[in-house]
Amino acid sequence: MRKRVIAGNWKMNKNCTESVLLASDLADELSDGTRDVDVVVCPPTVDLKVVSTVIDQKSAPFALGAQNVYWEESGAYTGETAPSMLTNVGASYCIIGHSERRGYFGETDEDINKKAAALLAHDIIPISCCGEPLEVREAGNHVAFVVDQINKDTEGLTITDPSRYIIAYEPIWAIGTGKTATADDAQEVCGAIRTALTQRFGSVIADGIRILYGGSAKPENVASFVEKPDVDGALVGGASLKADSFSAMVKAVM
Repeated sequence: MRKRVIAGNWKMNKNCTESVLLASDLADELSDGTRDVDVVVCPPTVDLKVVSTVIDQKSAPFALGAQNVYWEESGAYTGETAPSMLTNVGASYCIIGHSERRGYFGETDEDINKKAAALLAHDIIPISCCGEPLEVREAGNHVAFVVDQINKDTEGLTITDPSRYIIAYEPIWAIGTGKTATADDAQEVCGAIRTALTQRFGSVIADGIRILYGGSAKPENVASFVEKPDVDGALVGGASLKADSFSAMVKAVM
């Protein structure tokens, strides 16, 4: 059985002091453990080290993730972060391909594919995002659109341990809008994602890859999503910025 995952994407929020307080409060909220749920927090890059320190000092039951990475090892890439740099500060997960990176910064499926390969080579678990805009959903082409993303994002990847690769389905029209896909909507696309993964990697690997739902997920609705057979957790935005709401989501799926 696949372990559930609740991952928090703090986006461009919280300075170092605020990140320390949030991580510390979350450690207190989850002091009784998370049972069979993997929990990840993804602060801004400049806050990774201080959050890593909190995790170590409080033996917090959650892991550290980054929000982005570059695929080169080093060099003249101003503003970028190499996988080895993430490892050095204690990050074991990394979000890639978020719709905000694709939309605001022009990242392509080719970029996401290179990032995934680099992360896997450094034993960092990618949380690889996919999802459709509203016009694609309204045209009824959402499944084909997302499957095409998955096929491009995973091309040429070697995945031997499916627990080390995560996909997050985030319908773009539901991110930060208050609109939420229904659990059935999420299952339709997540099921299609798993079928595409089966065709690429075979059923053994595909059945072990966790697929998360993201897009205005919150404590009140997260349990309904993970009840679906192909939804294994959530990538959480706004609700991850408060320790009580984020911990409530973890407890709701334990």
